[in-house]
Amino acid sequence: MKKILLQLDCDPFPSVFDVVTAYDAGVDVVLQYGNVTKDNVRDLVYGVMFTRGGEKLKSSAIFIGGSNVSKAEEILEVVKNTFFGNVRNSVMFDPSGCNTTSASAVAKMSKHVDIKGEKVVVLAGTGPVGQRAAALFALEGAQVVLTSRSMDRAKKAVDEIKRRFGFDITPAAAFDEDSTRRVLEGAVAALCTGAPGVTLIPEKIWKTNPTLKVLGDVNAVPPLGIECMKSSFDGENIEGKILFGSSGIGGLKMKVHRACVERLFERNDQVFDAEAIFDVAKELS
Repeated sequence: MKKILLQLDCDPFPSVFDVVTAYDAGVDVVLQYGNVTKDNVRDLVYGVMFTRGGEKLKSSAIFIGGSNVSKAEEILEVVKNTFFGNVRNSVMFDPSGCNTTSASAVAKMSKHVDIKGEKVVVLAGTGPVGQRAAALFALEGAQVVLTSRSMDRAKKAVDEIKRRFGFDITPAAAFDEDSTRRVLEGAVAALCTGAPGVTLIPEKIWKTNPTLKVLGDVNAVPPLGIECMKSSFDGENIEGKILFGSSGIGGLKMKVHRACVERLFERNDQVFDAEAIFDVAKELS
C-alpha cells in the first residue's frame, strides 16, 4: 500500500522544501494543499481518515507547515479534534522548520554540556525557533533566559511559552554590548535565533566570558549572530568553547525531519510536535 502524506500549508503555495524532504524520506505520494485554515481543514482530514481503515490507517499521514506558526497551530488543533477513537492518522507539525531546527540545536548543544540547573540564554528568542528552543532547554532542566531588544516582546514570548509548554522562562532585554554582556553572565550555553544578518554576540564578549562552554547560531546570512562564527562549525573548539553554526545544526535538522516523516507511517496515532521531535533529535545527535 502506498504511503500517502497530506501536506497542509497555511501559505498560498505549499512548501517545496517540505515535499522534497517527504519524498527523500520514502513517501510515495504527497497531496499538497495551500491556503489551509482552521475553517477549511476538516474536510481534507476526513479524506485521509475515512479512506483506509484498521491497520491501513497508518499508511496515510499528515504534515502541517507554513510560515505563520500561529495559524498552523490553529490548524493542528482542529486536526487533532477531528480524530476520534482509533480513526486517526499520525501528524507532524513543523511550520517554517521551527520544531526540527530548535530540537536539533538544543540536542547538539546539550550533548556537549550538562545544562541541568545551569543558566542558558536564548538571544533574540521571540520567534518560533527561539521560543521552542527555550522550552526544550527548560525541558532538559536548564534555567533559561530569553532575550529581545525589547523587554515587552521578551515578556510576551515567555508568556506564550508558559501557555504552550508550562515552563517559567526569564525575560531580558539585550540591546547593546553592555546589556548582552550582563545577560550572559554565569551562562554555560547561548543560542542565537535572531533575524538574518544581525550580530548578537560580539567576539570580545563570548571569548572573554569565563562560564560559556557551548554556543549555537541558526543564522546562515552574514554577518552571523555570533561574531567569528562560521556556518559550517559543527562542534569546533575555539578557545575552549564549542561552536555550532547553522549548517552544523542544519545537518542534524534534515536527518530529524526525514526520520520523523518515516516514523509517521509506523503507527496511526502519533503526533510529532516539539517534544516528540526533540526525542528524535536526541536519539540521532
